[in-house]
Amino acid sequence: MRHTKVKDLLNSTTTLHEVNAKGWVRTFRNNQFIALNDGSTINNIQCVVDFENTPDETLRRITTGAAVSVTGTLVESKGAGQKFEIQVTKLEILGDSDAEKFPMQPKKHSLEFLRENAHLRVRTNAFGAIMRVRSVLSFAVHSYFQEKGFVYVNTPIITGSDAEGAGEMFKVTALSFDNTPRTEDGKVNYKEDFFGKETNLTVSGQLEGETFAMALGQIYTFGPTFRAENSNTSRHLAEFWMIEPEVAFNDLNDNMDLAEDFIQYVIKYALDKCSEDLKFLEGRLLEEEKSKPQAERSEMALLDKLNFVLENNFKRVSYTEAIDILRDSTPNKKKKFNYIINEWGADLQSEHERYLVEKHFKCPVILFDYPANIKAFYMRLNDNTEPGRETVRAMDILFPGIGEIVGGSQREERFDVLVEKMKALGIDEEELWWYLDTRRFGSAVHSGFGLGFERLVLFVTGMTNIRDVIPFPRTPMNAEF
Repeated sequence: MRHTKVKDLLNSTTTLHEVNAKGWVRTFRNNQFIALNDGSTINNIQCVVDFENTPDETLRRITTGAAVSVTGTLVESKGAGQKFEIQVTKLEILGDSDAEKFPMQPKKHSLEFLRENAHLRVRTNAFGAIMRVRSVLSFAVHSYFQEKGFVYVNTPIITGSDAEGAGEMFKVTALSFDNTPRTEDGKVNYKEDFFGKETNLTVSGQLEGETFAMALGQIYTFGPTFRAENSNTSRHLAEFWMIEPEVAFNDLNDNMDLAEDFIQYVIKYALDKCSEDLKFLEGRLLEEEKSKPQAERSEMALLDKLNFVLENNFKRVSYTEAIDILRDSTPNKKKKFNYIINEWGADLQSEHERYLVEKHFKCPVILFDYPANIKAFYMRLNDNTEPGRETVRAMDILFPGIGEIVGGSQREERFDVLVEKMKALGIDEEELWWYLDTRRFGSAVHSGFGLGFERLVLFVTGMTNIRDVIPFPRTPMNAEF
């Protein structure tokens, strides 16, 4: 008999028919009541065992974590909190679980403990909900761009270029560490390596994405990216997923419109498809915040916060205006910021971004026109800016609780200006000859942005540590599992 998902059983419209369910035991009470979960929903289905006619040996094997198959009649439940239950006529233990050794016992576990057991934490309610929401958001990303006629492009994982110019990249090599070939001046001889040159794991698919946008019009990438940045924070991962659309003929205003529309679409999609999981995560967050001082608690519940983003236009503010606001702010004057804002040109930190969003504007904020010297080489230089205060057509979207969630720009389409910027930063033109070709042959205004997928999942689920929204986090000194 083919088994039916727990979600479908709980949503059934008919009763008194024989069903089969398979899943994992969450709890077993009074030698009679199994709470069974198969991952299809946050809810368990109660399975009532006829313990008087079930061998003691079998009853002893019904432990938390055990995989079981139950066959029986689906009936209306007499207990509170559930619509249906299964009156079990046949029970089979598919996989035993040692009750004394299984880490995921039905009790409250710390998030740190759960990270140490990342291979089993998805069997808890919280992480089951997070991963279902992550899955739905992932589908929503593709759904949005496909509906808009974007072409999905798979950009390379292994690359010879550093899109960000930051140098924080993981090297890829087939050379032996025990006998590394060297040049006459003692440097590693990459000509003898697999690709014949120095290569790395990608930090972004943007540069390759731009080349496709200049032929296909509008494209997007959605894949893993890697940063060898030694940041042990709740907002950074060494391996994460990035969403990067690139659109020919879009200027910065078009880019901001696209990013805002995209974010609102995927959040609404999650609200529509994951209502039970999000309601559970909202309750979890409220419970967690009870232990915090009042000043540190969220002003809005999770679902209210998500709806707030849908119902309010994002506030668009120039970098220059933001600096003035921050310089005159109370936390800056009283030196409460860790990084005091004294002058134009400062690189904004998370504390500044969150102040603008959470305290000053109290809505999502898009900052634009940043100083050129704190942004990447490929961003379009603004015309008519005063010497020493040159700005580029960059934009960042800031969200409550997170800070920057999107970074993007109008790209520098002028060949001569781009070459001058690369020279000033010491970027090798020969290394990016193919990128410059897009400016040599049919260049046009174009724009794009990058959204770290985990930061989106972080916001939608209400979690506070990015390590809790990816199946197996990769962080400094941690590549477990």
